[in-house]
Amino acid sequence: MTAIDLNSDLGESYGAWAMGDDEAMLSIVSSANVACGFHAGDPVGILKTVKAAAERGVSIGAHVSYPDRVGFGRRDMDVTSAELTADVIYQIGAIKGIAAAAGISVGYVKPHGALYNRIAHDPKQGQAVIDGIKAIDPDLVMMGLAGSPILELARASGLKVVAEAFADRAYTPSGALVSRREAGAVLHDAGLIARRMLQLAHDGTIEAIDGSIIKIDAQSICVHGDSPGAVAIAREIRQAFEKDGIVVRSFLTR
Repeated sequence: MTAIDLNSDLGESYGAWAMGDDEAMLSIVSSANVACGFHAGDPVGILKTVKAAAERGVSIGAHVSYPDRVGFGRRDMDVTSAELTADVIYQIGAIKGIAAAAGISVGYVKPHGALYNRIAHDPKQGQAVIDGIKAIDPDLVMMGLAGSPILELARASGLKVVAEAFADRAYTPSGALVSRREAGAVLHDAGLIARRMLQLAHDGTIEAIDGSIIKIDAQSICVHGDSPGAVAIAREIRQAFEKDGIVVRSFLTR
């Protein structure tokens, strides 16, 4: 692999509560998944993040979520298809408006948290998200978990897709993310994470939590912006890639 996208979840601060360091992350990543207000983010903060992304040439995507501010979008919800489709349309519309004001376009959609995990294997909710994306802009790319059924469902529905791997998360032997409720689910050692991502870029493999080696075919790598040490982790990955001759570049520019 000679080029790969590096993305992060940004725009998640709310009022007096700061979440992550968007300015620093935007100097490292090539794509920004911007909160749409349902799990995090307020209008002034979202606009600030989008403007900063535009200034740095960073691609932006709509980071859509269940309506769950209290749980930061990490609580599973049983919602009707009609509700979920409308929620997706609403959130993408909000980011599209802010992006237009900042002189940049929204290029993709990445579901957040519990919604991301649910639709990876739930075709009903997955189709509702896909229907929302197609209703507002069928040219948007859908980002989803590498190896999960949602990617094929989205392709079959006419959307372009990009498969994603997570730098700072542990994997099960089946290729799913280890639940945040379990020990070892979130990784913190920047050097270790960078070595894992180099292995992924070179071999398309990663070590699962039980020590087995699993295949991961991904075109984008995520570092969660709210994780402790997120900036150091992202910087370590980028430096390792550049030292190895791998270009960090948005998948939208290829």
